[in-house]
Amino acid sequence: MEPLGIEGAWVITPRIHRDARGAFHEWFRGAELARGLGHVMDVAQANCSVSRRGVIRGIHFADVPPGQAKYVTCVSGAILDAVVDLRVGSPTFACWRTVRLDDESRRAVYLAEGLGHAFMALTGQATVMYLCSTPYAPAREHGVHPLDAGIGIDWALDGEPVLSEKDDAAPGLDEARRAGLLPDYGECVARAAGLKNA
Repeated sequence: MEPLGIEGAWVITPRIHRDARGAFHEWFRGAELARGLGHVMDVAQANCSVSRRGVIRGIHFADVPPGQAKYVTCVSGAILDAVVDLRVGSPTFACWRTVRLDDESRRAVYLAEGLGHAFMALTGQATVMYLCSTPYAPAREHGVHPLDAGIGIDWALDGEPVLSEKDDAAPGLDEARRAGLLPDYGECVARAAGLKNA
């Protein structure tokens, strides 16, 4: 596990065993993740998303508490995965990091409650699998526009991106902050401490 430079965000690079038959790796190891995080990640839901090249999904986040931690990997094709610090009051508020996830390196990204998540499909088709610490709850789910200049994610676009109607209608960072939609850093820190003490 390597930190991404935003508190609560990590990249995990697995050991891949290859031979004449193909390859094998362990894409999620709960005990190993728990050692790095200081608490166990509850897995309440597992999602599979298939996207065509140029599709951007996100930036998605959930109310804290309880929030929703995610463990994300790309099992087919390649994506540019983005983690965005949306926690008001955080030292890295509005900062973002991107990681290429693909079916060669088999890397994964973990992001804690309160962080925003988005990705763009880089290949003709990309299949993304992710584990979530809490189930989907529409009333607690929110979004920030992935192309918002106030965040400025470098998607390295080579064409017009494809967004869902919901993501395209999402507010920018400043608008989401004024509307009180964004997570509070102090509440996120308290949530993390509660998980470690549980």
